[in-house]
Amino acid sequence: MEEALNKMVMKVDPSSTTYCVTGATGYIGSYLVEILLQRGYKVHATLRDPEKSLHLMSVWGGGDRLRLFKADLNEEGSFDEALKGCDGVFHVAASMEFNVDDKQNIESYVQENIIDPAIKGTLNLLSSCLKYKNSVKRVVFTSSISTITAKDNDGKWKQTVDESCQLQPHHVWNTQASGWVYALSKLKSEEAAFKFAKENEIDLVSVITTTVAGPFFTANVPSSLKVLLSPITGEPQFYKILNAVNSRMGSIGLVHIEDICNAHIFLMENEKAQGRYICSSLSCPLSKLANLLHQHYSHPNIKRVAENNYDKVPCEISSNKLNDLGFSYKHGLEDIINQTIMCCLDYGYLPPIS
Repeated sequence: MEEALNKMVMKVDPSSTTYCVTGATGYIGSYLVEILLQRGYKVHATLRDPEKSLHLMSVWGGGDRLRLFKADLNEEGSFDEALKGCDGVFHVAASMEFNVDDKQNIESYVQENIIDPAIKGTLNLLSSCLKYKNSVKRVVFTSSISTITAKDNDGKWKQTVDESCQLQPHHVWNTQASGWVYALSKLKSEEAAFKFAKENEIDLVSVITTTVAGPFFTANVPSSLKVLLSPITGEPQFYKILNAVNSRMGSIGLVHIEDICNAHIFLMENEKAQGRYICSSLSCPLSKLANLLHQHYSHPNIKRVAENNYDKVPCEISSNKLNDLGFSYKHGLEDIINQTIMCCLDYGYLPPIS
């Protein structure tokens, strides 16, 4: 069995392989750069503002195996230089805007200022990839569980949620639940990416990330960690997002930052990979997640958030498609919660327990 799986993985020599990572200052992007460098790959990291990456340089190291490139998704041809000599591209960069308030004609505003730029940016990157089609063998697109729903068209719960359970854009427009702007942006940009890739014979695979947590290298606490910790921090804007995910999915899918980065690399190098892949090491009902968070961290100045009970029909967020290719997870729930809390305590995001 192991021999059969090994045959499916592209024979890659890290020392002679170069990957481009877009959005390298973000949570997943910065960690992915670090893991690639640790494994001996050469990395072209793209950033809108290289000066904001100075704190990451001491973390990454990499020496002459790391090159930084200034690039903007909204500028056509901006990625041309970064993609020269690259064997694959990890398209991680994305806007992290979740909601839009106090705007007249909200739908027009979102379409013109968030969705259209997200689509344009994705197509600008893929157009650059097309110029280096002979060298760039695959593009791995970072998608999100916000593009998935556990409910069918009649509003009935599905026991198992897989890659086919895609949320429909008209539903997002109509409900405008917390995090809807991000969900719509991801839906439309991923759809555009696959359409362009098919028309231009680009090998494109997408990773559907669940709630990512664990250590971080970014200058600020990543939004996904704030969402995960919202039952103990009580931050309403992030708890609303967590609640909305749970009410749409029937549970919260979780994955450690190291596992999601390993999944990106695994899918880049597995010859059998195609289409979309959910990456979720486990599914946890919101009430259970909140209880575990409070068991691991309790502070007298933080009030517990009251949870709505959406756990009557817990759904399994299935990662079977990824598992069937031979991918395995390193971290479980305890690792995810403990490491997230410890890093946020060290950062000062969570007040110390006396």
